[in-house]
Amino acid sequence: MAITEAGTYHIDIRPVQESRLQGIDFDSVPFGRVFSDHMFLAEYKNGQWQQCRIQPFGPLPMHPGTAVLHYGQGIFEGMKAFKDEQGNAQLFRPLKNWERMNMSARRMALPEIPEELFMEALTTLVRMDSAWIPPGEDGSLYIRPFLFASDALVGIKPAEEFLFMIICCPVAKYYNKPVRVYMSDHYVRAFRGGTGHAKAIGNYGAVMQPLAEVREMGFDQILWLDGYEFNRLQEIGTMNVFVVIDDVVLTPSTEEKTILEGITRESCIILLREKGYQVEERDITVPELLNAAREGRLTDAFGTGTAATVAPIGEIGYKDEVFTLPPVDERPVSIWLANEMRNLRKGHIPDTHNWLFRL
Repeated sequence: MAITEAGTYHIDIRPVQESRLQGIDFDSVPFGRVFSDHMFLAEYKNGQWQQCRIQPFGPLPMHPGTAVLHYGQGIFEGMKAFKDEQGNAQLFRPLKNWERMNMSARRMALPEIPEELFMEALTTLVRMDSAWIPPGEDGSLYIRPFLFASDALVGIKPAEEFLFMIICCPVAKYYNKPVRVYMSDHYVRAFRGGTGHAKAIGNYGAVMQPLAEVREMGFDQILWLDGYEFNRLQEIGTMNVFVVIDDVVLTPSTEEKTILEGITRESCIILLREKGYQVEERDITVPELLNAAREGRLTDAFGTGTAATVAPIGEIGYKDEVFTLPPVDERPVSIWLANEMRNLRKGHIPDTHNWLFRL
C-alpha cells in the first residue's frame, strides 16, 4: 500500500493461519535460528515507500540479478523486545536504532526510512508476535530490521529500488561464558573514511575468514585494532569493548567513525557515570593494555551490544601471549552494569531516562 496524503502508512496485515509457537522450546532455542510467525516488508519504488505489509514468515522470491547479491548495498539493525514484571512488551530506545539505521542508509546510498514508517512497522509486528518473547530474566525477542538494494540489474551504480524488512527471533543469552578475544595485527576491519561506523552488511562478511582463524586458535572473537599501526583498540566483532585500568573505565572513542556507535555502549556510559565511575572515551593503545595486564592493573574487560548486552571478557590473546582476567564474580564494575541493564530492560527498576517504549 502506498503512502497516504495524510502522511501515514497503511500496513496490509496477512496473519498466519496457525502459529508455530506451540512447537518451540524456549529453554533450548538457539540464538538466531528460530523465527517468529510474521515478517514486515515495504518496497521503495518511484521515490516513495509502498506495498507495506506484514505476512507469514517465509522465503523471498529473488531475481538472480538482485543488486545486493552482487554489490552488497545493504544495512541492518539489531534491537530487542522484553517483557516487564506485568508481562507487558517493551522496546529499549527504538528511536536510537531508527536514527542509526538512517545514518547507515545515507552512507550506503540507500533511502532513509521515515520515523513514522519505522515505528508503525516495528510496533505492529512486535505486538502481533509478542507471545514469542521468551519468559525468564534472559529471554527477549531479537529484532532485525534490514534494508537492501532490490534492483534486478548487474551494473555498478547506486540502486533505485529497495526492500525494507523486519524479522524477529526469540533468544536467550548470546554468550554463556566469558568471551576469549584475540587482538589481530594482520587483518583490518575498518579505516578512516570507510564504513566502520555503519551497520553495512559488508563489514561483517569481510571478518568471517579472520574469525574462522582465531576460532581455530581457541578464541571466540577478534578484538580489532586500527588499520594503520595496529596499535589502538577498536571493537569486537559483535560488540563495543570496555576495559578497567587503575579503576578508570575506558572505551575507544567513536570520533574517527571507524567503530559502531553502539546504543548499548552509550547507555552503559551514562549509567556508569551516574553511578560515580570515571569513564573515558579515548584511544587505548596495545602497549597500555598489555602493561596493565602484566602489572595486574587491568581488573575488568567486557563487551556491550544489543545481542550480548554486557558480556565479560575472560582472556585476551596477542601474538604468543594470553592474558587471563580476574574471575567474573570479582569484577564490581561489569557485575553492577550487567545487573543494572537487565533490571532496567525487564522493568525491575524505574526507567529514569525514558528509554523504554511500552507496546
